[in-house]
Amino acid sequence: MKYLSSFLVLFLISGVEGFDLVIDDIPDEVENLIDVEIDGFPTRSKARNGRYQRSTSDWGYVGDLVEDDDKIGLYSYKVQSTITSRLANTMIQAKMVNNARRPQPIVFDVQVPKGAFIDNFTMDINGITFTSHIREKSEARKMYAQAKAKGKAAGIVRSNALDMENFQTEVNVPPGMRIQFQLHYHEMIRRKLSSYEHIISVKPGRLAKHMEVDVRIIEPQGLRYVHVPNSLGDHFNGITTISKGEKKAHVSFKPTMDQQRKCPKCSSTAVDGNFVVQYDVNRETTGGELEIFNGYFIHFFAPENLDPLPKNILFVIDVSGSMWGLKMKQTIEAMKAILSELRAADQFSLIDFNHNVRCWRDNLVSATPSQVEDAKKYIQTIHPNGGTNINEALLRATFILNEAKSLGMLDPNSVSMIVLVSDGDPTVGELKLTTIQKNVKQSIKDEFSLFCLGIGFDVDYDFLQRIATDNRGMAHRIFGNQETSLQMKNFYNQVSTPLLKKIQFNYPQESVSDVTQSSFHNYFGGSEIVVAGKVDTENLQHLESIVTATAANAELVMETLRDVEELDGFMKKDKYADPDFTRKLWAYLTVNQMMAERNAAPTAALKRNITKSILQMSLDHHIVTPFTAMLIENAEKDEIMLADQPKDPRKGCCPVDNDPHFIIHLPKSQRNICFNINSEPGKILNLVSDPGTGVVVNGQLVGAKKAENKKLNTYFGKIGFYFKKKGLKVEITTETITLKDGSYAITLTWADTGHIIRKQLLISVKKESNVTITVGEEMSFMVLLHRVWKKHPVNVDFLGIYIPPENQFSPAAHGLIGQFASEPEVSIHHQTPGQAPEKPQAIMEVKGNKFTVTRGVQKDYRTDRVLGTDVLCWFVHNSGKGFIDGHYRDYLVPHLYSFMKKP
Repeated sequence: MKYLSSFLVLFLISGVEGFDLVIDDIPDEVENLIDVEIDGFPTRSKARNGRYQRSTSDWGYVGDLVEDDDKIGLYSYKVQSTITSRLANTMIQAKMVNNARRPQPIVFDVQVPKGAFIDNFTMDINGITFTSHIREKSEARKMYAQAKAKGKAAGIVRSNALDMENFQTEVNVPPGMRIQFQLHYHEMIRRKLSSYEHIISVKPGRLAKHMEVDVRIIEPQGLRYVHVPNSLGDHFNGITTISKGEKKAHVSFKPTMDQQRKCPKCSSTAVDGNFVVQYDVNRETTGGELEIFNGYFIHFFAPENLDPLPKNILFVIDVSGSMWGLKMKQTIEAMKAILSELRAADQFSLIDFNHNVRCWRDNLVSATPSQVEDAKKYIQTIHPNGGTNINEALLRATFILNEAKSLGMLDPNSVSMIVLVSDGDPTVGELKLTTIQKNVKQSIKDEFSLFCLGIGFDVDYDFLQRIATDNRGMAHRIFGNQETSLQMKNFYNQVSTPLLKKIQFNYPQESVSDVTQSSFHNYFGGSEIVVAGKVDTENLQHLESIVTATAANAELVMETLRDVEELDGFMKKDKYADPDFTRKLWAYLTVNQMMAERNAAPTAALKRNITKSILQMSLDHHIVTPFTAMLIENAEKDEIMLADQPKDPRKGCCPVDNDPHFIIHLPKSQRNICFNINSEPGKILNLVSDPGTGVVVNGQLVGAKKAENKKLNTYFGKIGFYFKKKGLKVEITTETITLKDGSYAITLTWADTGHIIRKQLLISVKKESNVTITVGEEMSFMVLLHRVWKKHPVNVDFLGIYIPPENQFSPAAHGLIGQFASEPEVSIHHQTPGQAPEKPQAIMEVKGNKFTVTRGVQKDYRTDRVLGTDVLCWFVHNSGKGFIDGHYRDYLVPHLYSFMKKP
């Protein structure tokens, strides 16, 4: 088994989850059509003959399509979404044609909101139609293994762990052939800050002859307003139309091809972003609305005109070394704004923690102007350093709240909560996540809520979700490449106005069963509680009686339910309304509730039982969940694809490559270019040489223990950083991390977890994992440690380095990586099949050079150090010749801290 030497990456990728796609038993006439990725690696099927079935669909004349250099025409891009009582059914359809004289891949890449359920995906390839149904995962996995054993193609559909998931597949299309993709998903539109917000990702990637986003809203309660913010940019001012009636609305966005252009003569599209529709419904004074339809009921509960309850709030803020820099600066700014919003009736305190835990006040204090001002001053003095003791920090917070309650210091009608802000895993104190979860649960005892804000890409967000859900709260992820302070404030605004606490809805048992989300802890202003269940239509007279919603501080009397016949008539009159909306909403809520219960299950037996229930619900209601898979097949059932979430990749091992890898991401053209450097052990390669900022990054090569196939693999065994203007040098080997400042030096080993701060430079070491170097707000670098079996006969430990594109290098920057801080113009064209079907070739033109490149995959190991994340790229042969300036030997330097002379 070969091991990867190193990566040099000019971009950041978040952790991903995914679906797999499998093609099985492809007949002669379409075998060359399907092109999806095997674990991220594109695989082509060879044509057996030159005959292809022609499409019977009428697309009209397509010869006037605007094409990119690849000659792929987008005939239409259509999004149709219908919202029926907060249930949104969305369809995204793309019709494309290959107008080139050669076969080439056509990609369908759309984004689906996180939490939505995909329930259908179809493809039509020149009249051959693939449709879908849901199967249990083990059965689907068996088919997956069989398909791979036969050498058939497989693919992956990924999520980027933000608010959207990428659904992507790729088909190799012969000349003149047409293809249609169609994806269906549904989601519940939740109310936040007194508004429903429906977000649709619209990223066609190219100009479309016919472009349409069509949203219809059907709300039996009646519509208060409908608003479409200009989320796609000023370019599209005045194009969106809104037609609103009493209970229905129609939103239409249909830009012409000329209106889609970035500029009058541009061939690229300006349509690239989220299309957002905001609205709210009419509400009765009781705040409750019952809707019964087709054997299910939905109860929407959002009382207004209630005074906010006093709150007792503990802010628990991670101030470990990894928070140093921009993250801490924005957290401080957000906390100052949040503290200003506390009400006079509120009580609060602050806890900041690293390896130690400190309290601003040992007990809760009233949110008077003077106390708030003192808290802001305290926050301003925080200087991050040290490790992360999450367990002790949360237990200290729960102790303060429990003690205040036992001493009678809390208003009986007040709401108590903890807000945790952290960016990392525990590194000090209790490290076992399940033990921390158990400790916090036992300490909170269902008496108050825990809300978690996870900052950054490397935070264990699943853990934060578990402890929040386990303690009647919620978690929210904040990404470091976005405005942290604004995201924090928006989340706090959702939970800062508790109106009711410990709500219990009471429904007549004679007529209602399988009620989902019938019990709640707190209700916050501007949100909505939704309860769903099955109803016995023969016993509706029991529901004609009054339904009550009781809370610890109030009892709200609900009006009788909406007239069933009236609702039935209204729904049947509208051809766009989903007649199955009540059942789908109930299933959506039930599956999500069971997923939360499964995460919090205290025993393996209970978790297994819940898993069985989720599986059955998924099969019964035709939705893809972590326990089901979607089979996509043609009418004859002899061509099968599989959409399925993969197993945890950390539980296996994998082969990786050798020699230093470089992945260069070109943001403007959205391409990844890869190359290897084949040099000798002991040689030092310059990676970044920037005389403008005085920064140098070099890597020294080490060799494997012996040659294989007459070739000695090389790896990065030592990385050197020189920050000339600070007079600081950092040397990282597979054994130690050393900071040098003249005669001063300090060393950590990979067995340590710790931080070094000197002259505004932060070094953060995560035990046996990675080192991050942060220079103010201007630059950051990450070095990964790759360990191999000590007795391995060939391979050795090695390092990988990652450099994000946000680093503020000067125009004078150069080096194997630094030269691409200014993106070159790159053209890739004339793609042809390669020697291996899964590795097509193309012509690349860059910097006046023209040469052949091959499509393949490299690995990014930041989010998964075992398997890595596949990065699809165009590979440049001969040690990057033609793509890099000069020859790779021009980048050899004499010492670990040497600047390089430009080639």
